[in-house]
Amino acid sequence: MKLLRPAVLAVLLAGAFFYFTTYRSGRPWAPDWISRPANVEISEAAGNEQLDSEEQNNISVYRKSIGSVVNITSRAMTFDFFYGLVPETGQGSGFIIDKDGHVLTNYHVIADARQIEVTLHNRKKYRATVVGTDHSHDLAIVQIKAPDLVPMTLGDSTNLQVGQKVYAIGNPFGLSGTLTRGIVSSIRSVQEPNGMFIDEAIQTDAAINPGNSGGPLLNWHGDVIGINTMIASNVGQSAGIGFAIPINTAKAILNDLVVLGHVRRPALGVRSIPIDPELAEQMGLAADYGLLIVQVVPGGAADRAGLHGGNERAFLGNTEIMLGGDLIVAIDGDKVEDQQDLTQIMNKHRAGDAIHISIYRGKRKLDVQVTLGEAREEV
Repeated sequence: MKLLRPAVLAVLLAGAFFYFTTYRSGRPWAPDWISRPANVEISEAAGNEQLDSEEQNNISVYRKSIGSVVNITSRAMTFDFFYGLVPETGQGSGFIIDKDGHVLTNYHVIADARQIEVTLHNRKKYRATVVGTDHSHDLAIVQIKAPDLVPMTLGDSTNLQVGQKVYAIGNPFGLSGTLTRGIVSSIRSVQEPNGMFIDEAIQTDAAINPGNSGGPLLNWHGDVIGINTMIASNVGQSAGIGFAIPINTAKAILNDLVVLGHVRRPALGVRSIPIDPELAEQMGLAADYGLLIVQVVPGGAADRAGLHGGNERAFLGNTEIMLGGDLIVAIDGDKVEDQQDLTQIMNKHRAGDAIHISIYRGKRKLDVQVTLGEAREEV
């Protein structure tokens, strides 16, 4: 009998061991230095019942509002380098304010447009007509004829608090039905690109981008508290600083826009210059601040109330002015230091409103009641 060599015998014994431990036992074998996979327990996500209160509120606001937010496409004609007419298309947002199809948006969204098209959330498109515009407030109303429209609820922007939650819905970069969320970052006066000021503008960090203009800014109830209008950015896209026109500003002029097509803007009917301490000392004025009336518009509101313009010719630098007029220092108890103060006060009033103006006439202080005229009448 021929004996196997020890080496061959060792190989056969190892093979037999592997066979019985792996195949016959049904249990895989591996040396200790090879890790075996553990049994994996898979957890399946629960349904919508697991949404937290914040998520549920986000969804509720979106569902309540999205059917009333529209996409606005404006088409205008511009000239190219060779003075040829070239069509130009712009995108913006807006929202339905009544069942008659009136849509509120920014003026700059539809300015100079030859054709305006409104697309509803259901993707149906309608030709729109311009009903009224207000360049100063950057607001406009267009109208469509469509069935079963659902207006948005207009809220109150009077007592907004810094830190409260807000939502913006619009069509940034043409991406319709986009919702973003943020907070009220501040309430401040800001100057628009057209040079006009938005009084008590709502600053927010909710992402606002090109195409959001004219869309609603909402509170947690889904009520409109502002109209998204512009952003502060070095790159033309959201940098976390957006601004909205307070809805109360729009509500005050909606009836004029729908009925008249323009706003009956109040006018005081004066030309004035701001006074600082240095000028006040040179002119011998009774106060070192205010607006000095250099001219009253004949037949205007100030003229009818008996306010005085200047009667003494002088020069301020190279500009000829008239001295000796009344010095306005307050209106309805609010201090007036410059033209911006006067503009902010006028924006809170309508033509026909009565205001009380505090003036200095020489060294004598007077309170004069003035019934405001209409800016279209008093140029």
